[in-house]
Amino acid sequence: MGLFSRAVFFTTVNELHALPLHGGKEVAFAGRSNAGKSSAINTLANHVRLAYTSKTPGRTQHLNYFDLGDNRFLVDLPGYGYAKVPTDVRAHWEGLLSEYLQTRSALAGLVVIMDTRHPLTPLDEQMLDWFMPTGKPVHILLTKSDKLSRQQATKTLFEVKAYLKEHYPNYTVQLFSSLKKLGLEEAEAKIASWFATDENVTA
Repeated sequence: MGLFSRAVFFTTVNELHALPLHGGKEVAFAGRSNAGKSSAINTLANHVRLAYTSKTPGRTQHLNYFDLGDNRFLVDLPGYGYAKVPTDVRAHWEGLLSEYLQTRSALAGLVVIMDTRHPLTPLDEQMLDWFMPTGKPVHILLTKSDKLSRQQATKTLFEVKAYLKEHYPNYTVQLFSSLKKLGLEEAEAKIASWFATDENVTA
């Protein structure tokens, strides 16, 4: 049974003071609205409706926690970069996201979802920059890789790897496709390694 296969909804949070004091570890998923974040989570969990997928990007406005068992949690962060979200709501998200990413000691690592066809947008880099001072790992899933030819997808992967090596040497990247179920084992192994570290983590 895979790491994500037992995932069940745990709680939803819209303010930092409401973050759960679970005493375990959590891994967060972040990404631009419509980059395929919810689909990636659902595919990893083998559950078609675990994370909410919407035809209206920007619907996820909270930090949604899913319990993976053994005091391990997946956190689905609000999608970013959707222009039609009201300015005050977007400002709240950005404040919530940046402080959560920079101060949450229970956070073992961050998975960033990027559309293979449009990786490393300015907002993606802002997310990576927010997290870099923590020294914790980031793993990037280049989603919707089935939309490109194998040659194009591989070329994009190498380009992103080269950029990360220069600017974010602690970060890793892989190709992923929810539709073709490509990259599941690699992603799960990476995330499982973060939960397996022996560091004592408090909320």
